[in-house]
Amino acid sequence: MDKRLEAAIAAAQAAGEIALRYFRTRLRVDYKVDQSPVTQADRECEQRIVEVLRHSFPDYGVVGEEFGEQGAADSARPKWIIDPIDGTKNFVRGIPYFATLIGLEEDGEVTAGAIYAPAVDDLLYAQKGSGAFDRNGRLHVSSIGALRDGTVVFGGLDIFRKAGRWDGFERLVRASGRQRGFGDYFGHTFVARGQAEAMVELDLKPWDLAAVKIIIEEAGGRFTDFTGAATIYGRDAIASNGLVHDEILGLLRSPAPEQSGSQPLR
Repeated sequence: MDKRLEAAIAAAQAAGEIALRYFRTRLRVDYKVDQSPVTQADRECEQRIVEVLRHSFPDYGVVGEEFGEQGAADSARPKWIIDPIDGTKNFVRGIPYFATLIGLEEDGEVTAGAIYAPAVDDLLYAQKGSGAFDRNGRLHVSSIGALRDGTVVFGGLDIFRKAGRWDGFERLVRASGRQRGFGDYFGHTFVARGQAEAMVELDLKPWDLAAVKIIIEEAGGRFTDFTGAATIYGRDAIASNGLVHDEILGLLRSPAPEQSGSQPLR
């Protein structure tokens, strides 16, 4: 295993140890400007991740959800993209489906990633050209080629309405065989493991997607935003087995109103 991927896994697991110390305890919850929750556990996890990664790769930049950019302004410099606790709302409410997400971006491309969900001890990881894995072995997306026979996972309902995407989402629901709501990192694991054909999400940041993108792609799938661009900076995402991807893109491409702050976050 490449040392960069080893470092990402070690950092994710170190953060998981911290998260579990706080899990299902009396937590103080603060709220950011966008009203998303944050706790001391989020902050301590990110600090620990950065410590572990910098021990092995001191010259790499970092972009984290809680503390922002650290030495990542140079686009030619490799950088770690970190979500210390993806699914903080689950974490706060004692629901075990939350995870640390760490991706490595080099020359504008995500080349490695790790996802670790400590409460269920679930680890997924991937490196470009080497495949995607969990503790049971190599991951493969499904071979179902018709959306009408497939399962679509989504992260939430009202967000589609607020984003002006409700008509497209309704078309997707009518065209697919089954739909289930599993949000955050968790929904993408179903696609990577071949248990669902696609996951669609809105209102996202790069740290929500970096690790997910490489794992989906190395499992044989496809990852894009709603325009079809293979980017983690588009603020929305489709992760699929690849076979149903173009059909989903067509169904979702309904006009969406301009929204403030809708420029990609870089």
